Amino acid sequence: MIAFRTVPVDSPEANELLTEYFSSRELSFPTNQGVYRVKLPDPAAFTGDRGIFLLADDDELGLLGCGGVRRIDDGPLGARWEIKHLYVRPAARGQRLGRRLLEELERRAVEAGAAELVLDTNDSLEAAGGLYRSSGYVTIEPYNDNPNATTWYAKPVTAPAAD
Repeated sequence: MIAFRTVPVDSPEANELLTEYFSSRELSFPTNQGVYRVKLPDPAAFTGDRGIFLLADDDELGLLGCGGVRRIDDGPLGARWEIKHLYVRPAARGQRLGRRLLEELERRAVEAGAAELVLDTNDSLEAAGGLYRSSGYVTIEPYNDNPNATTWYAKPVTAPAAD
């Protein structure tokens, strides 16, 4: 059974998956776009009320994927949270784990008060782009200067009503 676990982004388990993710991006990065630039996540951005980093873990199969969500500067809709480093190991792809992980990150951000979710990606990641579009994300103007990104997405969300 797959469970989502919160871990520090600089934990050994997160590092294992992020290293794999960055290596795969370096190898598959389109040559006409230059060289993929690795930027390690800031641990402070994924802790406390600023963000969270999750692992997708299976009792029998072990680590299957990861992803984070962090608070960034407010956008036009208010509190803006960014999805980062959504990764599913190749052996676990095609089983909707990426969608489940994205939905869990979205849920956590909404619980923390997000009004809008954003993310960036590269058009060469066709499956990722399809996941984001089918999850309600729409293309927007760049909100950051990520040299690896070619497309930026946003999705308005509604925080749960206060009791």
